[in-house]
Formats: sequence, structure tokens, C-alpha cells
Amino acid sequence: MTRSTFFRLRVPGLLALMLCPLLAPPAFAQAASRGPAPVHQGETCSVQGLMDQIRRGLGSGSEAYKRYLRTLLRESAVTLPDSELRAAFERETEPVMAEHLAAALVARTERGVDPSAMQAVAKRALEDRDPQVRAATIRAMRRTSATESTGDMYERLVRDTSPEVRMEAATNLIEDNQFVYSGHHGPAADMAVAAAAASTDPKVTAKILGNLSTEAISDGSARRLQALLRSGDADVRAAAVTALGGVPSAQMASTRESLLALYRGEQDSSVRKALLQSIAQLGFTAAVPELQRLRGVDPSLVAEIDAWTQALGMGLQEWSLILREKQRLQQAR
Repeated sequence: MTRSTFFRLRVPGLLALMLCPLLAPPAFAQAASRGPAPVHQGETCSVQGLMDQIRRGLGSGSEAYKRYLRTLLRESAVTLPDSELRAAFERETEPVMAEHLAAALVARTERGVDPSAMQAVAKRALEDRDPQVRAATIRAMRRTSATESTGDMYERLVRDTSPEVRMEAATNLIEDNQFVYSGHHGPAADMAVAAAAASTDPKVTAKILGNLSTEAISDGSARRLQALLRSGDADVRAAAVTALGGVPSAQMASTRESLLALYRGEQDSSVRKALLQSIAQLGFTAAVPELQRLRGVDPSLVAEIDAWTQALGMGLQEWSLILREKQRLQQAR
């Protein structure tokens, strides 16, 4: 089941009670605000009415209240006139308000009301002249189905002229992989790897690959990661090594051999540490003899290797437990 299908099928529940006409309960407003609550009055359900409420709410000292207003607009999006919502989004130049409206349009696609609404947001993320607006619209697509419904958008965004935009795009790819797909959706992970490989910003590439679950990537993505092992940037090499530590079982043996060979020629200590971790992750107890053979390559990392071999020798079957024990052993030294 895709993310967008899930949203079409889910029961709206309590949030449905927040739809127009807009009436903010005084008790909630007082509880949510650190200072005097904005005065709310019943209004006709309209884009303009909701936007006016949000603009006034931005002056509130309560982040909870601001989130409430954003959620209200997003949940009301399915009932709002599409033409009005799009027109408001297209003319809005304030980044915060553009993000609110973009989130509402994204919600229309997520709920199956308007498949093209997401595309309108993606277009502005790619083409708006203001980098802050581009960044804001990218945030509106975070933890949604944008990864699977916007084509090569992220490959283009990671090459944006603005560092802020590039980093927001990287964050989307990471959080979609983690929170939308739980690391189990191969196509989404493949798109993240493709974007990381397409980026010319080493910080962006390293951020994506260093935080990406690769347990379901394709053979093509694994080859892209292998190619990045030749990067001239140590952070990129280390991140690619980390990503390769989680490849599917069919790719584990060949990947481990590549990493073992790379260890002997690598000169950067941080990359070598990443290599040791990925070799351990790919082999578990079978990696112990391989790690021991590497002890003489770099004397400064003998203690690191010994910590890994000791942790692997405990016979634990969960990688998270092995990683925890290795960290404990290292701290105890």
C-alpha cells in the first residue's frame, strides 16, 4: 500500500471536527497561548478566512497554537475551492504562509481529492525566484508521498543554487525514508540514492547517505554507492560506506569484499572507522576473522577493531544490540 493510498483509506477521526466553519474554542485558545489569546469569531469556510486566522495566529507565543492553525488549514483543504486555494498559493510571497498553503495543497493529493495539487507545489519548489519560498514549499512536502509522485524533483532540488533548499530536500528524503516507508520501500530509497549521487554538494550527499536505510535498494543503487566510494571527499566516502553496510542480503557478500579491499588503501581515519562498522554489519560473526586480519593495517584503530570483534563475539542477532554493545565496550576502555 502506498502512502497516498493509506491516506485515502484512513478514517479522518478527531481532525474532522476541526473543519469549517472555523470556531476556535476559547478554552483551547487560552490554554495554548502564553499570552492573551487572539479573538476568534465564526467565519464562512473560505481560503481567505482561514488565511486571515493564520496570519493573526502567527503573532501568538504558542507553537502549539500555530500547529493547530496549520493543521486546521490542511484538514480543511479537502472542502475548500481548489481554484481559490491555488490562486492564494501562487500569489503568496511570505515563506511561512506559502508553506501553510502548500501543505494544504499537498493534503488534497494525499487524500485523493486532487492528484495534480502536489505537482503545483513541486513546480513552485523548483521554479520560485525566492529561495526561502522554495525551501518553505519543500518543507510542506515532508513526510508525504512526494518522493513517489514528483518524478525527478529531488534530483533537481539537490542541485539548487541555494544551500538551504538543497538541505531541505535532503531532509525530506531522509524523513520520508524513515517515517513514511520505515526504510522498507525500495523505490523511495532508490530515489534518495539517485538524488545523493546527482548532488554536487558533498554535504548534501553525505547527509542523505549517512542517514538512509538501504535494506531494500536495487542493484543499480548499490552500484551508485560503490561509485561514490571513489569520491574525493572523505565525508562522502564515509557516508557511502555507511549506506553500503545496510544493503540487501543478496548484495552483502560482494559488498563486504569491496569494503575489505578499500580499507587497505583508504587513508582517512573516519572513513576507515565507517568501513569497520559496515564490514561488521555485513558479516556479523563471520566478519570477526576478516576484522582481525585488518589489525596490522592501521595501529591507531586496533582498539576499534577489538571492540567490534568482542561485540560480534557475543552472538547477538540484532544489529542494534551489537552496535549498542560495541559503543558500551568502547566507552569502558
